[in-house]
Amino acid sequence: MANIKSAIKRAELNIVQKERNSGQKAALRTSIKKFEAAVAAGAEDAQALYVVAAAVIDRAHSKGLIHKNKANRDKSRLSKKLAK
Repeated sequence: MANIKSAIKRAELNIVQKERNSGQKAALRTSIKKFEAAVAAGAEDAQALYVVAAAVIDRAHSKGLIHKNKANRDKSRLSKKLAK
């Protein structure tokens, strides 16, 4: 364990940030799964769920949770599923 005050504070902040990041990543995966389930079921609200999922992906990229290439790749895959 850290002995220096600033190192103790950084360790505590890392725990808080890890929890926040894992929650946001879980929300990202959930929105993608909801969209994919709607497309598979042929639901009418698939377009609205795509918009929500794309916004969540963009937000995750802007927060630094995922790389820009992953964000673009994920949105591309979702749009292909929507087009089918």
